[in-house]
Amino acid sequence: MTTRPPLAITMGDASGVGPEIVLRHHVAHGLGDAVVYGDVAILRHGIAVLGLGLDPEREVVAVAPDAEWPAPEDGVLRVVDLGLLTADQHRPGVLDAAAGAAAREYVLAATGAALAGTVSAVVTLPMNKEATQLTDPVFVGHTELIAAACGVERYSMMLAAGDLAVTHVSTHVSLREAIERVTVERVLDVVRLTHATLARFLDAPRIAVCGLNPHAGEHGLFGSEDAERIVPAIEAARAEGIDASGPHPADTVFHQAVHRKRFDAIVCMYHDQGHTPMKLLAFESGVNITIGLPVVRTSVDHGTAFDIAWQGVAFTDSLQHAIDWARKLVG
Repeated sequence: MTTRPPLAITMGDASGVGPEIVLRHHVAHGLGDAVVYGDVAILRHGIAVLGLGLDPEREVVAVAPDAEWPAPEDGVLRVVDLGLLTADQHRPGVLDAAAGAAAREYVLAATGAALAGTVSAVVTLPMNKEATQLTDPVFVGHTELIAAACGVERYSMMLAAGDLAVTHVSTHVSLREAIERVTVERVLDVVRLTHATLARFLDAPRIAVCGLNPHAGEHGLFGSEDAERIVPAIEAARAEGIDASGPHPADTVFHQAVHRKRFDAIVCMYHDQGHTPMKLLAFESGVNITIGLPVVRTSVDHGTAFDIAWQGVAFTDSLQHAIDWARKLVG
Protein backbone atom coordinates (compact mmCIF):
# COMPACT_ATOMS: atom_id res chain seq x y z
CA MET A 1 0.00 0.00 0.00
CA THR A 2 1.16 3.54 -0.73
CA THR A 3 0.66 6.43 1.66
CA ARG A 4 -1.85 8.01 -0.67
CA PRO A 5 -4.00 6.71 -3.52
CA PRO A 6 -2.17 6.28 -6.84
CA LEU A 7 -2.45 8.61 -9.78
CA ALA A 8 -4.77 7.50 -12.57
CA ILE A 9 -3.41 7.77 -16.11
CA THR A 10 -5.97 7.48 -18.91
CA MET A 11 -4.33 5.89 -21.94
CA GLY A 12 -6.18 7.96 -24.55
CA ASP A 13 -7.31 6.97 -28.03
CA ALA A 14 -5.91 3.53 -28.89
CA SER A 15 -5.21 4.58 -32.47
CA GLY A 16 -3.03 7.48 -31.34
CA VAL A 17 0.18 8.00 -29.43
CA GLY A 18 -1.31 7.85 -25.92
CA PRO A 19 -1.01 4.10 -25.17
CA GLU A 20 2.32 4.04 -27.01
CA ILE A 21 3.66 6.76 -24.72
CA VAL A 22 2.42 4.86 -21.67
CA LEU A 23 4.33 1.76 -22.73
CA ARG A 24 7.53 3.51 -23.74
CA HIS A 25 7.55 5.70 -20.62
CA HIS A 26 6.99 2.59 -18.50
CA VAL A 27 9.96 0.86 -20.12
CA ALA A 28 12.24 3.88 -19.80
CA HIS A 29 11.27 5.24 -16.39
CA GLY A 30 8.48 3.23 -14.81
CA LEU A 31 5.21 4.79 -13.66
CA GLY A 32 5.74 4.51 -9.93
CA ASP A 33 2.49 4.22 -8.03
CA ALA A 34 0.30 5.18 -11.03
CA VAL A 35 -2.41 2.96 -12.48
CA VAL A 36 -3.53 3.13 -16.10
CA TYR A 37 -7.21 3.29 -17.05
CA GLY A 38 -7.65 1.67 -20.44
CA ASP A 39 -7.62 -1.70 -22.18
CA VAL A 40 -5.11 -4.40 -21.33
CA ALA A 41 -5.62 -5.97 -24.76
CA ILE A 42 -4.45 -2.82 -26.55
CA LEU A 43 -1.41 -2.36 -24.33
CA ARG A 44 -0.37 -5.98 -24.66
CA HIS A 45 -0.81 -5.88 -28.43
CA GLY A 46 1.14 -2.61 -28.48
CA ILE A 47 4.15 -4.35 -26.97
CA ALA A 48 4.45 -6.44 -30.12
CA VAL A 49 3.73 -3.48 -32.44
CA LEU A 50 6.56 -1.51 -30.85
CA GLY A 51 8.89 -4.48 -30.42
CA LEU A 52 9.50 -3.66 -26.77
CA GLY A 53 10.44 -7.15 -25.65
CA LEU A 54 8.23 -7.11 -22.55
CA ASP A 55 6.35 -10.12 -21.25
CA PRO A 56 2.75 -8.99 -21.95
CA GLU A 57 1.14 -11.38 -19.47
CA ARG A 58 3.52 -10.77 -16.58
CA GLU A 59 4.38 -7.11 -17.07
CA VAL A 60 0.97 -5.65 -18.04
CA VAL A 61 -1.40 -6.70 -15.28
CA ALA A 62 -5.12 -6.03 -14.89
CA VAL A 63 -6.16 -4.73 -11.46
CA ALA A 64 -9.60 -4.06 -10.01
CA PRO A 65 -10.82 -0.44 -9.75
CA ASP A 66 -10.60 -0.57 -5.98
CA ALA A 67 -9.06 1.43 -3.15
CA GLU A 68 -7.12 -1.69 -2.08
CA TRP A 69 -4.55 -1.43 -4.85
CA PRO A 70 -1.84 -4.08 -5.05
CA ALA A 71 1.53 -2.63 -4.18
CA PRO A 72 3.55 -1.43 -7.18
CA GLU A 73 6.07 -3.95 -8.46
CA ASP A 74 9.18 -3.11 -10.44
CA GLY A 75 8.58 -3.65 -14.13
CA VAL A 76 4.81 -4.16 -13.77
CA LEU A 77 2.29 -1.87 -15.45
CA ARG A 78 -0.99 -1.90 -13.48
CA VAL A 79 -4.08 -1.39 -15.63
CA VAL A 80 -7.71 -0.91 -14.69
CA ASP A 81 -9.01 -2.88 -17.66
CA LEU A 82 -12.32 -1.55 -18.96
CA GLY A 83 -12.47 -4.36 -21.53
CA LEU A 84 -13.81 -2.15 -24.32
CA LEU A 85 -11.38 -3.00 -27.12
CA THR A 86 -9.74 -6.22 -28.28
CA ALA A 87 -6.37 -6.65 -29.93
CA ASP A 88 -8.14 -7.16 -33.27
CA GLN A 89 -9.67 -3.67 -32.88
CA HIS A 90 -6.27 -2.00 -32.53
CA ARG A 91 -5.92 0.20 -35.62
CA PRO A 92 -2.80 2.37 -35.23
CA GLY A 93 -3.06 5.72 -36.96
CA VAL A 94 -6.66 5.19 -38.11
CA LEU A 95 -9.65 7.30 -37.11
CA ASP A 96 -11.86 4.79 -35.32
CA ALA A 97 -15.26 5.24 -33.65
CA ALA A 98 -14.75 2.40 -31.16
CA ALA A 99 -11.39 3.78 -30.04
CA GLY A 100 -12.86 7.26 -29.67
CA ALA A 101 -15.75 5.99 -27.57
CA ALA A 102 -13.46 3.87 -25.41
CA ALA A 103 -11.15 6.83 -24.74
CA ARG A 104 -14.14 8.77 -23.42
CA GLU A 105 -15.02 5.92 -21.04
CA TYR A 106 -11.46 5.74 -19.67
CA VAL A 107 -11.70 9.40 -18.70
CA LEU A 108 -15.12 9.07 -17.09
CA ALA A 109 -14.02 6.01 -15.10
CA ALA A 110 -10.86 7.68 -13.83
CA THR A 111 -12.75 10.87 -12.97
CA GLY A 112 -15.29 8.85 -11.01
CA ALA A 113 -12.45 7.19 -9.12
CA ALA A 114 -10.92 10.58 -8.31
CA LEU A 115 -14.27 11.90 -7.04
CA ALA A 116 -14.55 8.81 -4.85
CA GLY A 117 -11.01 9.29 -3.52
CA THR A 118 -9.82 5.98 -4.96
CA VAL A 119 -7.14 7.78 -6.98
CA SER A 120 -5.42 11.02 -6.01
CA ALA A 121 -5.42 12.69 -9.44
CA VAL A 122 -6.18 12.10 -13.11
CA VAL A 123 -3.48 12.43 -15.79
CA THR A 124 -4.89 12.21 -19.30
CA LEU A 125 -3.34 11.21 -22.59
CA PRO A 126 -4.85 12.52 -25.84
CA MET A 127 -8.27 11.75 -27.23
CA ASN A 128 -9.19 12.45 -30.84
CA LYS A 129 -12.15 14.83 -31.00
CA GLU A 130 -13.31 13.64 -34.42
CA ALA A 131 -13.19 9.98 -33.42
CA THR A 132 -15.05 10.57 -30.16
CA GLN A 133 -17.69 12.71 -31.86
CA LEU A 134 -18.61 9.73 -34.05
CA THR A 135 -20.44 8.31 -31.01
CA ASP A 136 -20.77 11.50 -28.91
CA PRO A 137 -21.59 14.38 -31.28
CA VAL A 138 -21.54 17.00 -28.50
CA PHE A 139 -18.04 16.08 -27.29
CA VAL A 140 -15.77 19.14 -27.23
CA GLY A 141 -12.72 18.04 -25.26
CA HIS A 142 -11.30 16.57 -22.08
CA THR A 143 -11.77 19.78 -20.12
CA GLU A 144 -15.49 20.06 -20.77
CA LEU A 145 -16.09 16.32 -20.35
CA ILE A 146 -14.41 16.16 -16.95
CA ALA A 147 -16.02 19.37 -15.73
CA ALA A 148 -19.45 18.00 -16.63
CA ALA A 149 -18.68 14.70 -14.87
CA CYS A 150 -17.75 16.70 -11.78
CA GLY A 151 -20.88 18.86 -12.00
CA VAL A 152 -18.78 22.02 -12.27
CA GLU A 153 -19.63 25.11 -14.33
CA ARG A 154 -16.84 27.43 -13.16
CA TYR A 155 -13.58 26.07 -14.53
CA SER A 156 -10.78 27.01 -16.87
CA MET A 157 -7.89 25.57 -18.82
CA MET A 158 -4.39 26.23 -17.53
CA LEU A 159 -1.23 25.59 -19.52
CA ALA A 160 1.92 25.27 -17.44
CA ALA A 161 5.56 25.05 -18.38
CA GLY A 162 8.45 25.52 -16.03
CA ASP A 163 7.47 28.23 -13.57
CA LEU A 164 4.86 29.96 -15.76
CA ALA A 165 1.15 29.17 -15.98
CA VAL A 166 -1.40 30.55 -18.45
CA THR A 167 -5.17 30.39 -17.99
CA HIS A 168 -7.99 31.19 -20.40
CA VAL A 169 -11.28 33.05 -20.23
CA SER A 170 -12.44 30.89 -23.16
CA THR A 171 -10.91 28.09 -25.21
CA HIS A 172 -12.71 25.96 -27.80
CA VAL A 173 -15.08 28.52 -29.27
CA SER A 174 -15.04 30.82 -32.29
CA LEU A 175 -13.21 34.12 -31.99
CA ARG A 176 -16.53 35.95 -32.26
CA GLU A 177 -17.92 33.98 -29.32
CA ALA A 178 -14.66 34.37 -27.40
CA ILE A 179 -15.06 38.16 -27.49
CA GLU A 180 -18.61 37.86 -26.17
CA ARG A 181 -17.41 35.65 -23.31
CA VAL A 182 -15.11 38.35 -21.98
CA THR A 183 -17.30 39.64 -19.17
CA VAL A 184 -16.43 41.11 -15.80
CA GLU A 185 -17.81 38.02 -14.06
CA ARG A 186 -15.94 35.51 -16.20
CA VAL A 187 -12.60 37.34 -16.06
CA LEU A 188 -12.88 37.63 -12.28
CA ASP A 189 -13.75 33.93 -12.03
CA VAL A 190 -10.65 32.92 -13.99
CA VAL A 191 -8.41 35.23 -11.95
CA ARG A 192 -9.79 33.70 -8.75
CA LEU A 193 -9.36 30.14 -10.03
CA THR A 194 -5.81 30.89 -11.15
CA HIS A 195 -4.92 32.36 -7.77
CA ALA A 196 -6.48 29.44 -5.88
CA THR A 197 -4.58 26.87 -7.94
CA LEU A 198 -1.17 28.52 -7.65
CA ALA A 199 -1.72 29.29 -3.96
CA ARG A 200 -1.42 25.54 -3.35
CA PHE A 201 2.33 25.94 -3.66
CA LEU A 202 3.05 29.71 -3.91
CA ASP A 203 2.52 32.16 -1.04
CA ALA A 204 1.49 35.13 -3.19
CA PRO A 205 0.95 34.31 -6.89
CA ARG A 206 1.55 37.27 -9.22
CA ILE A 207 -1.11 37.28 -11.93
CA ALA A 208 -0.97 39.36 -15.10
CA VAL A 209 -4.27 39.82 -16.95
CA CYS A 210 -4.07 40.24 -20.73
CA GLY A 211 -6.08 42.78 -22.62
CA LEU A 212 -8.46 41.68 -25.33
CA ASN A 213 -7.66 44.25 -28.00
CA PRO A 214 -4.27 45.30 -29.42
CA HIS A 215 -2.33 47.35 -26.85
CA ALA A 216 -5.09 46.50 -24.34
CA GLY A 217 -7.38 48.91 -26.17
CA GLU A 218 -4.99 51.89 -26.22
CA HIS A 219 -7.27 53.93 -23.92
CA GLY A 220 -10.32 53.18 -26.04
CA LEU A 221 -8.70 53.78 -29.41
CA PHE A 222 -8.96 50.08 -30.34
CA GLY A 223 -12.12 49.14 -28.47
CA SER A 224 -13.80 49.65 -25.12
CA GLU A 225 -13.89 46.03 -23.88
CA ASP A 226 -10.63 46.29 -21.92
CA ALA A 227 -11.78 49.27 -19.87
CA GLU A 228 -15.37 48.11 -19.47
CA ARG A 229 -14.98 44.36 -18.90
CA ILE A 230 -11.42 43.63 -17.79
CA VAL A 231 -10.39 46.56 -15.59
CA PRO A 232 -13.36 46.13 -13.19
CA ALA A 233 -12.51 42.44 -12.80
CA ILE A 234 -8.90 43.25 -11.92
CA GLU A 235 -10.01 45.87 -9.42
CA ALA A 236 -12.41 43.39 -7.78
CA ALA A 237 -9.68 40.75 -7.57
CA ARG A 238 -7.25 43.20 -5.98
CA ALA A 239 -9.93 44.16 -3.44
CA GLU A 240 -9.99 40.48 -2.45
CA GLY A 241 -6.24 40.50 -1.83
CA ILE A 242 -5.21 38.88 -5.11
CA ASP A 243 -2.04 40.24 -6.73
CA ALA A 244 -3.57 40.87 -10.17
CA SER A 245 -2.49 43.56 -12.60
CA GLY A 246 -3.35 44.77 -16.08
CA PRO A 247 -4.81 44.69 -18.56
CA HIS A 248 -1.43 44.11 -20.16
CA PRO A 249 -0.84 44.15 -23.93
CA ALA A 250 -0.59 40.54 -25.06
CA ASP A 251 2.41 41.27 -27.29
CA THR A 252 4.66 42.22 -24.36
CA VAL A 253 3.36 40.41 -21.27
CA PHE A 254 4.97 37.06 -22.12
CA HIS A 255 8.36 38.73 -22.48
CA GLN A 256 7.91 40.28 -19.05
CA ALA A 257 6.88 36.97 -17.52
CA VAL A 258 9.51 34.76 -19.15
CA HIS A 259 12.55 37.02 -19.36
CA ARG A 260 11.97 39.40 -16.47
CA LYS A 261 10.19 36.96 -14.13
CA ARG A 262 7.53 39.53 -13.23
CA PHE A 263 4.59 37.15 -13.17
CA ASP A 264 3.74 33.59 -12.14
CA ALA A 265 0.63 33.39 -14.30
CA ILE A 266 -1.04 35.14 -17.21
CA VAL A 267 -4.80 35.20 -17.69
CA CYS A 268 -5.53 35.22 -21.43
CA MET A 269 -8.81 36.16 -23.06
CA TYR A 270 -9.03 33.42 -25.71
CA HIS A 271 -7.44 30.18 -26.89
CA ASP A 272 -4.71 31.31 -29.27
CA GLN A 273 -3.69 34.28 -27.12
CA GLY A 274 -2.36 31.82 -24.55
CA HIS A 275 -1.71 28.66 -26.54
CA THR A 276 0.43 30.16 -29.27
CA PRO A 277 3.20 31.60 -27.07
CA MET A 278 3.13 28.66 -24.67
CA LYS A 279 3.51 26.11 -27.45
CA LEU A 280 6.36 28.15 -28.88
CA LEU A 281 8.03 28.23 -25.47
CA ALA A 282 7.39 24.63 -24.43
CA PHE A 283 5.82 22.47 -27.12
CA GLU A 284 7.21 19.22 -25.73
CA SER A 285 7.04 20.05 -22.02
CA GLY A 286 3.77 21.94 -21.64
CA VAL A 287 1.12 20.57 -19.30
CA ASN A 288 -2.64 21.11 -19.59
CA ILE A 289 -4.40 21.51 -16.23
CA THR A 290 -8.12 21.92 -15.61
CA ILE A 291 -8.64 24.33 -12.71
CA GLY A 292 -11.78 24.80 -10.68
CA LEU A 293 -12.50 21.07 -10.33
CA PRO A 294 -12.96 19.13 -7.09
CA VAL A 295 -10.25 16.76 -8.41
CA VAL A 296 -6.75 17.31 -9.80
CA ARG A 297 -6.54 16.80 -13.55
CA THR A 298 -3.44 17.31 -15.67
CA SER A 299 -2.68 16.29 -19.24
CA VAL A 300 0.01 16.19 -21.86
CA ASP A 301 -0.38 19.19 -24.14
CA HIS A 302 -0.42 17.47 -27.52
CA GLY A 303 -2.81 15.50 -29.68
CA THR A 304 -3.17 11.93 -30.87
CA ALA A 305 -0.65 12.40 -33.71
CA PHE A 306 -2.09 9.67 -35.92
CA ASP A 307 0.59 10.36 -38.53
CA ILE A 308 3.35 9.05 -36.26
CA ALA A 309 1.39 6.86 -33.86
CA TRP A 310 2.86 3.48 -32.91
CA GLN A 311 6.08 4.11 -34.82
CA GLY A 312 8.19 4.59 -31.69
CA VAL A 313 9.08 8.20 -32.51
CA ALA A 314 6.60 10.26 -30.46
CA PHE A 315 8.23 12.21 -27.62
CA THR A 316 7.38 10.89 -24.17
CA ASP A 317 8.72 13.55 -21.79
CA SER A 318 5.40 15.39 -21.71
CA LEU A 319 3.83 12.55 -19.72
CA GLN A 320 6.42 12.91 -16.99
CA HIS A 321 5.77 16.66 -16.82
CA ALA A 322 2.03 16.01 -16.47
CA ILE A 323 2.69 13.47 -13.71
CA ASP A 324 5.01 15.91 -11.92
CA TRP A 325 2.38 18.68 -12.02
CA ALA A 326 -0.31 16.31 -10.74
CA ARG A 327 1.83 15.37 -7.77
CA LYS A 328 2.69 19.04 -7.20
CA LEU A 329 -0.98 19.98 -7.03
CA VAL A 330 -1.97 17.00 -4.89
CA GLY A 331 0.67 18.08 -2.39
